[in-house]
Amino acid sequence: MKKITAKFIFENIEEIVASLLFVVTLVLVIINVLTRYVFRTGIPWAEEMATSCFVWTAFIGSAACYKMRAHVGVDILVNKLPLKVQNVVKIIVDILMAFLCAYLFYLSCVYLKRSYRKPTAILGVSSAWVSSSLMISFLDMAIWSIIFIFRDLKSIQIYGRVLGPDETAEQSSRKEV
Repeated sequence: MKKITAKFIFENIEEIVASLLFVVTLVLVIINVLTRYVFRTGIPWAEEMATSCFVWTAFIGSAACYKMRAHVGVDILVNKLPLKVQNVVKIIVDILMAFLCAYLFYLSCVYLKRSYRKPTAILGVSSAWVSSSLMISFLDMAIWSIIFIFRDLKSIQIYGRVLGPDETAEQSSRKEV
């Protein structure tokens, strides 16, 4: 079992937050279902809270997948190109993703500003606390996009190609030998 350190938490913060929020969602839904069947009445705020936690889980989980480059991608055409062209295409995609995530971060800030005054239906708190999941996840993805650009440029400099998402520098140097 891995030792839980501050470094481990920092490196896996997206996964930890998404997992905890998923557990909260699951517990709230189970408790609400049980109270409806046993006591014939549900907990009024449980559905709203579970939905909000699920929204957070979806967006933070998406950022976690992006960090691991685990989103589905179709690169069959890119893999048929010469190596130098593949490298250029992959860097261009990294740059486009950085701009796209930064723009979505900007749009989520605008949306957050507009949702600030709108209260939720049952709890009556600002909708901004749910909407802020958009802002945080797109900021996280924009930061990771910039990190990917630098990592890919460095791997081209060292290995002559962009390393795959599941390929480490150690595996790549074994292939070279």
